Amino acid sequence: MRELKSDALIAVAMSGGVDSSTVAALLQRAGHRLAGMTMQLWNQRRLPELLPESPIGRCCSLDDVRDARAVAQVLGIPYYVVNFEERFEQTVVQPFIEEYLAGRTPIPCTLCNNYVKFDRFLEMAEGVGASYIATGHYARLDFNDSTGRWEMRTGVDGAKDQTYFLWGLLQEQLARTLFPLGGMRKPEVRELAERLGVPTARKNDSQEICFVPNGDYAAFIEAWFREQGRAFAVPRGEIMDSSGRRLGEHAGVHNFTVGQRKGLGIATGEPLYVIATNPATQQVTVGREPELQRSFLRARQVNWVAIESIHEPRAAQVKIRNKHAAAAAMLIPGADPAVVEVRFEKPQRAVTPGQAAVFYDGDVVLGGGWIE
Repeated sequence: MRELKSDALIAVAMSGGVDSSTVAALLQRAGHRLAGMTMQLWNQRRLPELLPESPIGRCCSLDDVRDARAVAQVLGIPYYVVNFEERFEQTVVQPFIEEYLAGRTPIPCTLCNNYVKFDRFLEMAEGVGASYIATGHYARLDFNDSTGRWEMRTGVDGAKDQTYFLWGLLQEQLARTLFPLGGMRKPEVRELAERLGVPTARKNDSQEICFVPNGDYAAFIEAWFREQGRAFAVPRGEIMDSSGRRLGEHAGVHNFTVGQRKGLGIATGEPLYVIATNPATQQVTVGREPELQRSFLRARQVNWVAIESIHEPRAAQVKIRNKHAAAAAMLIPGADPAVVEVRFEKPQRAVTPGQAAVFYDGDVVLGGGWIE
């Protein structure tokens, strides 16, 4: 980890989980001045009809706030809960809904990182006098003297690496951010938490998106419209195969995502997958497994991390989903510097509009953008 001024105050983003709790304990053991801060992002009492019977696995719950406060008390550090619900609604929830209704599959965790956790949270940390923020993300940061840029590298624990969700971070944000767990594996973190007496050492990891506790995105969208007192007209459309043959009807493209096989509402005697959605016509196109393969994509709103930009084709490895194995590709710049074409050496399955394409050079994050 980089060297810090001995009197620098670090604001730790405490989610109530084992990772961020261990970060706080680790930094305290190293002698740093800390303030714990929990972001209140979503009112868990909203949309009660969507709540699962068991809250296990939910992120950012009231129990998480309680656990974060308990950890701060054990460590004896100042603790604050900061309310970002309005910001979260505007920059994460509403774009999430808009993207789904436009036939794309968004990544709310990336939006939250870009516009809340490493944006508004940094501003709030400044308000309490903090020079840095620290989080429990599994990623590594180094400063490259030759380029004069902060570089983000994949976490040592490949199964927990979170760089796919962090490609949108800016240089000025990385300069003030610490990822103390990037060089550790999850079992090591839990062992360290036990040794440091962290109360959440055995707590399960959260799995679900905080504002979609039951995992049903379509049901969330419809419930959100009801809550807002707005009519949600079910835009029925047709399900077609790739040859143009009509196979059935559906109740809105927001119910489908590229690569989906189950829940299509049609019976054809062979496995079919969603290969495209068209919100303008409300048409969903399905096809066989080979039809999911794509050799190229276009990424928009590209943010470069390790480099300033590219001006000629460059080889890279590209991830198109969090659990996707990065695939060899060429990055092709266009007239618009915020748009890059990605040409894969081998076709990739289910390239999904709305997801991110993240570019790597080995373990270094070059940058990333949204798949058109």
